[in-house]
Order: sequence, then C-alpha cells, then structure tokens
Amino acid sequence: MCLSKEGLQSMNILFLHPNFPGQFLQLARYLGGLGRHNVMYLSKESNGSQLPGVQVAMHKKPREATKGIHPYMKLAEEAVLEGQQVVMGIDALRRQTGFVPDVVMGHTGWGSTLYVKDILPQVPLIGYFEWFYNSSGGDVGYWPDEPVSADDKCRIRTTNLHHMLNLEACDVRYAPTEWQRSQFPAVYRDSMKVIHEGVETDYYKPREGVKFVLDNENVKLDLSDCEELVTYLSRGMEPYRGFPQFMDAIRILLKERPKCHVVLAGSDRACYGPQYSEEKTWKQVEIEKGGYDESRVHFVGHLSREEYLMLLQASDVHVYLSRPFILSWSCLEALGAACCLVASDTPGVTEAVEDNVNGLLVNFRRPEHIAMRIGEALDDPELRVRLGKRARESILERYDLKDCIKKQLNMIYGAMK
Repeated sequence: MCLSKEGLQSMNILFLHPNFPGQFLQLARYLGGLGRHNVMYLSKESNGSQLPGVQVAMHKKPREATKGIHPYMKLAEEAVLEGQQVVMGIDALRRQTGFVPDVVMGHTGWGSTLYVKDILPQVPLIGYFEWFYNSSGGDVGYWPDEPVSADDKCRIRTTNLHHMLNLEACDVRYAPTEWQRSQFPAVYRDSMKVIHEGVETDYYKPREGVKFVLDNENVKLDLSDCEELVTYLSRGMEPYRGFPQFMDAIRILLKERPKCHVVLAGSDRACYGPQYSEEKTWKQVEIEKGGYDESRVHFVGHLSREEYLMLLQASDVHVYLSRPFILSWSCLEALGAACCLVASDTPGVTEAVEDNVNGLLVNFRRPEHIAMRIGEALDDPELRVRLGKRARESILERYDLKDCIKKQLNMIYGAMK
C-alpha cells in the first residue's frame, strides 16, 4: 500500500464472489476506473463480463457435495469446498503474478471468505453479509399459519454453520439493509455496519413519454398505444417474490379494466425456495390455471439493461412483492426511476417504501388487496405523480450510488488503518 501523487492511498484490493461481479460491481468499477489501484477479482464464474481497470482471475470450480451426505450438511460442505478453491486461487495469484492484497472484500454467503484469514492473517478481511437464516420472523415462520417443523428448524440452524465461521473470521462486517442486519445474532449485530451497494440514479431515472416497445430475438411486442400498463419484474417466477399472488391479482384487475395490459419480466425458474415440482414451473402452473385475458398479459423473459429501464420508465404502476427476505435491487431501481410502486407490506420492503408517501403497500397474501391498490393508482394520475416524485427523492436521499461508494471507501480505508 502506498500514497498516490494525489495524496490518497493506493492499494491492492481483492474482491471475492463466486459469480463476477455480483454485489461489488459498482465499487470494483469505480476503483478500477480511478487508475491508481490494483483491483483484482477472484471468481469461478465470469460470464464473459469485463470492467475497465479490474483484473479477473478464475479459480477452479469445486466438486459437488458428497452424494448421500446428510441433507443438513450439504450447504456446509459446499461452503468448505468453495473456500478451499478460493485459498488455492489466492495462492496461485501470489505465485504467478506476485499479487498480495492489502485488503480483501468478499461475499460470505457461499464460503468464499471462509479460510482467507488462515492464509492472510495480517490482511484485513471485509465480509458482505447478505442473509442469516432463522426459523421464525424471516422468510420462514413469519406468518402464524405456516408452522415450521422440528426437522426444518434443525436444518435451518445447521444452514448457518459457515455464516457463524465467517462472522468470527471477518475483521469488518456489513449488510446492505437494516432489516438484513437484524437477522444476524445480536452478539455480532451491533458491530455490523449497514451500507447498501447503491443505485445508479443517473441511469435509473424517470423519462416522460416512454412507451414499451420490445423487439429482440425472443419477443416482439408493441404497447405504444397501451393506456394502462402494469409491470412486474423478478429474477424468477416464484412464491418468494409473490408471483402466484400477483397472477391472482391481475385475474381480478383485468376483469375490471378492459384497457389494462400487464408485462411480466424475468426467467421461468425459482431462484429462492423450491420449484413447483420436477415436472412443472410456477409459471407453467399459473398459465395452465388461466382465468385472464391472455392477449393482455405479456411474459417477456429476461430483459437487457436498456429494455429493463424502458419497462420501468413506461410503467404506470410497477408491482414489487416479497416475503420477508433480501430486498431486491429492482425495488430500489423502480423507485429511482420514479415508478408508482405497489409493494408488499413486509419487513425489508417497508425499510424502503412508506405507504402513501413513496409507494402503496399491500397485503402480500391477499391478491384482492393487491388488485385494489393497483386500481387505486391507475384511477388517480395525480397520486401516481406524487408517489413517483417522492420515490425518486427517497432513493437520492438514502441509496444514491455516489454516497454509498463513499461509505464503502471509508469502511475499506478504516479497515486498513
């Protein structure tokens, strides 16, 4: 580590994430763009992505967990295998390139950071802690009518084995939201910082007059004449993000509003929680169920970044639903784009969305309530404008990328003192 000619510390920084660039996209891009830091990223998947000024090294993919291992232990073994490959990758970097980090910053969720302090004991280790599993009060056991079995409780406790090891190993711990921090054990919680990755407010911003017209290799759709556009986006079509509830809501909504169209973006998969069955996806189940005007419901699949922004800017009402779980980037990006947001009244979401201030909150498990509030917003253009304006202001105040990067930099330099 040394001082640059500008008088600021230059450093060798190593980012760890199994899927480059993950949550460190913006920070790594910023540091790489400065041109005075040696920014290295170690991962097992790059997807061909590149960031100016950022070197990417690949470590070997770990083998699969032992066939027949106790199901409680599967994630723990996967974390151990991931951690082993990471330390071998760090050692290979040192031998082949001479790279030795001044600081390491990694996502703790898959085991990447597990053994870093064992081979780099003097190097500060900053851990990004995304989620700690609990058998009550979070994504599991939140609603009283969803009992949690003894087997599930034991499994969930064991799921946290590598999280507990990481909590002990990391010199600095941080989580993206207060809600996510609150899921961790109290003994670690007070020392855990809350710093979000940030929202690109210069990109995710409103633009008047945008119409949703899609023309790519998978979908051709022209909604330029659409009078009412309701949008929904999720990485996967699944219960964690309220997909079945949303489908039931639009069954109600479309019967009442003959001019309304609905666009659903996202992949036909389950990213969190189980798939419906080995034979069917949740999307297939909902399509087979029918009960809506298919000519006004448009599944557009995975969108490019530009298409995604167009979707948000063209939307009259954007819907974000989630069990009490990790807060999606899409929720905050929709707010940044000044969408009129209808969102679930669930922990995590309510940290960012306040009812009738910068969005409308709904009962996650009551499709009729979701439909009612979407209709309320569609009926009141002035309400949509007011909520959208305050939505963007709330992102600028709390989640603006420039402010979040400053906080992350202060954390990094503080760890290196």
